[in-house]
Amino acid sequence: MVEKDTIRVLLVDDHGMVRKGLIAYLKKQEGIEVVGQARNGLEAISFCENDQADVILMDLVMPKLNGADATREIRERWPEIQVIALTSFQEKDLIQRALQAGAIGYLLKDVKGEELAEAIRSADAGKPILSAEVLKSLVQPDRKTNDLGKDLTTREIEVLGLLVKGMSNPEIAQQLFISRSTVKVHVSNLLAKLGASKRAEAVSIALQHKLVD
Repeated sequence: MVEKDTIRVLLVDDHGMVRKGLIAYLKKQEGIEVVGQARNGLEAISFCENDQADVILMDLVMPKLNGADATREIRERWPEIQVIALTSFQEKDLIQRALQAGAIGYLLKDVKGEELAEAIRSADAGKPILSAEVLKSLVQPDRKTNDLGKDLTTREIEVLGLLVKGMSNPEIAQQLFISRSTVKVHVSNLLAKLGASKRAEAVSIALQHKLVD
């Protein structure tokens, strides 16, 4: 597979200074190009209708249309576009809403520049990204887990553990010495058993309910 030369990034944030700071840093990063800006979710959707982006850095609390709702519509209409939630908030319900909407990652705005650039590259490769602070928020229990995850097989738990580590299907296949198609079946079964619609949401559930070590 031929790798593309540049990852096209759309910045979505209602604060101009935040966008300006992100542009100043990202333009120094090889292989990453900021192709557009938006002040809210509606503008982000409008951009996607007329231009192309590979990864969107999406604020969540914005006027007119919030980031979670914008993410859901963008992922439904353009599933090839990956969305990273980039926000100042780390409340569990906000994190879960973003992941359930289809965001592949969730980072706080105090993230270091090099970590942000690496997150963009990981998202473009289809790998979930969650900051350490977000992981800590997710693992705080707020309700009884009941029997969630009790029906997972030993192999499914192994696959889930590798998903939590951010591995792709080919990497999991290599790690477990199984075929990619078998990995795909395991991931599909995991999503069904955990009631998750996306890999990132399965990771969130696994961490919150401590399904893997």
